[in-house]
Amino acid sequence: MAIYKDVTHLPARLWIVRHGESAGNVARDKALREGAPRIALESRDVDVPLSSLGEHQSDALGKWFANASAKPQVIIASPYRRARDTAIRVMQAGGVEDRSRDLVSDERLREKEFGILDGLTRTGIESVYPDQASFRTLLGKFYHRPPGGESWCDVILRLRSVLDTLSLHFAGKRVLIVTHQVVVLCLRYLLEGLDERAILEIDAAGDIANCAVTEYGRSSSPDGKSAFALVRYNNLAPLTDEGTPVTAAPDTKAAAP
Repeated sequence: MAIYKDVTHLPARLWIVRHGESAGNVARDKALREGAPRIALESRDVDVPLSSLGEHQSDALGKWFANASAKPQVIIASPYRRARDTAIRVMQAGGVEDRSRDLVSDERLREKEFGILDGLTRTGIESVYPDQASFRTLLGKFYHRPPGGESWCDVILRLRSVLDTLSLHFAGKRVLIVTHQVVVLCLRYLLEGLDERAILEIDAAGDIANCAVTEYGRSSSPDGKSAFALVRYNNLAPLTDEGTPVTAAPDTKAAAP
């Protein structure tokens, strides 16, 4: 059951979606197949575009929302190119109630930052920064913060203010958030009042697929009160309905141990 019992100031419905497959996901898979220490990217992580398949996945997501009984009224996206492009393609496919409405960009929804480990595979980290590999094993991914980077706790801290923004500006609205895998999980942590063990068990159960849908809505409890509750998680209907291939590899920088 979600932690939010008073739903008065929350969106009427909230969808949280991971961006479509990116060129970084493809480069990561290649690096892992070859046992390379570093993922070959020619741009900053913020500028990594969607792959061709990622574009098709985003279009399929947009068509799914276009055919839904209730479309998003607001789309908020991470400023990273792969997330923004996913959101834009959803809008272009008719997946938003008002096509004239501008896309909202929010840097607090950006990818988790890996600092000095950025772009390294597990092999690379163990070779170049063995001390960080040891620290991560000791502390666990929830608390480990690489130099210049973030822990999951740091991501959660910035997301707390995102929920405040939703309450302040989008109460009663239908809102779609397009973001990254770790951010989806950290939002679940906040919205459902989970602890470290619970959210890491969800993470260990499997990666969030590109363009998969996690949804929250208002639900009535046995005592007649309303609550904000999980409706679906990592749902693949937008892709399977269109016959679009599913990809669920971790994000580029999630190759860290």
